[in-house]
Amino acid sequence: DVGEVYSRLLDHRPVIQGEIRYFVKEFEEKRGLRELRVLENLKNTIFETNERVLPKCEQAMQDNLSETFKRLQAANAMIHRLQEREYEARKLQADKVMAREEKCFAHWEEFMKEQQNKRAEVDEEHRRAMERLKEQYADMEKELAKYVSF
Repeated sequence: DVGEVYSRLLDHRPVIQGEIRYFVKEFEEKRGLRELRVLENLKNTIFETNERVLPKCEQAMQDNLSETFKRLQAANAMIHRLQEREYEARKLQADKVMAREEKCFAHWEEFMKEQQNKRAEVDEEHRRAMERLKEQYADMEKELAKYVSF
């Protein structure tokens, strides 16, 4: 009696097995060989892709890549020539700037020598003027000394 209650209430294996059999039967009847046909179509598509489409794509890619590579080489050569021209222009500009700086430095040196010469002349003229003034004041003192003795 307990075994029968147990089997009716807690043992679901017979019910589950029945459901499984029903599901498999319905699945096989309704779906049939559809999966097999889908897999066969997929296999044919893959075969066609491997045999026909892929080689065409590879060839097109090779053709385009070789042309692209040639264009890149030409562009690289042009850029290299442009860089050389720019380098030469910068070098020429730098040489001009350097020449101007040297010329300016030479002018500055000449200017400074000239200023030193003028300063020496002015100092000499000032020294002579000071000597004249000293002599003049010395003469004036002598003259004044003559009149003081009266």
